[in-house]
Amino acid sequence: MAYLTEKLGPAIGFRSAAGEAAVSTNVPAIKTRGVAAGAKVRGKGAHAGTFLYGLPLIGLFFLSWEIAPRLGWLNRIFFPPLSEVLIAWWALLASGVLVEHIGISLQRAAIGFALGVVVAIPLGLLMGRYALFEKVSDLLVQTLRNTSQFALLPVFILLLGIGEESKVAITFYSSVFFLLVNTISGVKSVDPLLIKAARSMGTSDFDLFRKVILPASIPSIVAGARLAVKSSLFAVIGAEMLAAKSGLGFLIQNSQLMMETADMYAGILTLTVIGLTVNYLLVWFERWATAWKGQSESSLI
Repeated sequence: MAYLTEKLGPAIGFRSAAGEAAVSTNVPAIKTRGVAAGAKVRGKGAHAGTFLYGLPLIGLFFLSWEIAPRLGWLNRIFFPPLSEVLIAWWALLASGVLVEHIGISLQRAAIGFALGVVVAIPLGLLMGRYALFEKVSDLLVQTLRNTSQFALLPVFILLLGIGEESKVAITFYSSVFFLLVNTISGVKSVDPLLIKAARSMGTSDFDLFRKVILPASIPSIVAGARLAVKSSLFAVIGAEMLAAKSGLGFLIQNSQLMMETADMYAGILTLTVIGLTVNYLLVWFERWATAWKGQSESSLI
């Protein structure tokens, strides 16, 4: 940890003043830095290779999508060729309709996800750190976590109406528990020696959370965020299909009812691209936030 390294630096320097001890201490450090740098480069290359290796298969999938309806293997009315879907997508984009629906759906999902972050991360840090607090609150958390968000959608609509509030509420409910559980897991996986070392230097509880526990928990928190984003998008699309007059969910559902299947698949593809983009952004954030580890262990998928 950068914080502990900074604090323990003077002690290491004091020991290294003994001549031979300095040489024996510094040489492994140089080797360690070299190994870490090499591992970081190899990690980036591996992720790039994984992405490139996957391109032929995704290309084959899109090619099959184009050919199968044209050869009559699939009914073109219900499954149009990819080229027709892309033409419909461009028409929706040029008219501004698609952009409007995207903005509305992303706004709903982003507000619910942000509320989930504000609630779940502090609560997860407390539950993961203090055993008594976890014992008291775990039963309620597990009860709510195992209640389907879609089963509660009618409740949210009855309490909050069919406006924006109910859609934000269902999005928040869908994301908060992924963040909470992964934050708790991240806190519990922090090396106890790091905590003891920080405590031995008189670190306060606040600084312990801020400088030791939270940085060490970031990989787990980001993993939860990736799941939470996906769940948020699913929830807002489901809510828009049931009770909305705008958003990507409404576009997909309305296109299906009007038998405009090319528009329907255009909306589905748009949703897929949004999910992939957000996923990559979170992976990048995890790499940036865990740069002190010397390598990235996360996957792009």
